Amino acid sequence: MKKILILSLSVVLFLSCENKSTLQKYFVKNSESSNFITLDLTSNILKTDKIALTETDKEALNSFEKINILAYKSVSTATVQYENEIKEVKSILKDESYQQLMKVGNGLDGASVYFVGNDDEHIEEFVVLAGKKENGFAVIRVLGNDMNPTHIMNMMNLLQKANIDIDQLKPLEQLVKN
Repeated sequence: MKKILILSLSVVLFLSCENKSTLQKYFVKNSESSNFITLDLTSNILKTDKIALTETDKEALNSFEKINILAYKSVSTATVQYENEIKEVKSILKDESYQQLMKVGNGLDGASVYFVGNDDEHIEEFVVLAGKKENGFAVIRVLGNDMNPTHIMNMMNLLQKANIDIDQLKPLEQLVKN
C-alpha cells in the first residue's frame, strides 16, 4: 500500500509540472549560443562607498539582488532568426504573470517594460525588452525583493552618481562594437 501511495504521488507530481516557456528557461537555453551575450550583474557593480546615500537610496539598494542580461547580436544575413527569437521572447512575456508597464516603438523595433509581482509595492522582477532589427535585442531582468517603480528610478539615479565596476560590463563591449 505504501509503494502504491508513493508511486501515485510521484505520478501526480510529474504530471503537474508545467512545461511552459519562461524567461529563465530562455536565458539558460541561449546562454551558450554564440549569437547571444549573457551577463549577470550584482549590486556590487555600484561602488557607493564614496557617495552619501539617502534612506530612499538604501531602500532601493536593499531591494535589488541582481541583473541578468541576454543580448542577441543581429547579423544582417539572419533577419529571420532575429524575428523568431524576439517573437519567442514576446510570447513568453504574454504570460499572465508579466504585467506590462510601458511600451515604446512598434513592430520589431522598440522597448517594453514588464513586472512580476502582486502589486506596485511587492515587485519581484522588472523585465525590459529592447530591440532594433539592425542591432539586435536585449532582455534585461532586474531581480529583487519587494521592489517598486520608485526603487528602479532611484537605482537609475544611483547609476549616474556612483562609480561603476566596468569589469562586470566587459562582455557587452562585443555587442556595442557591432
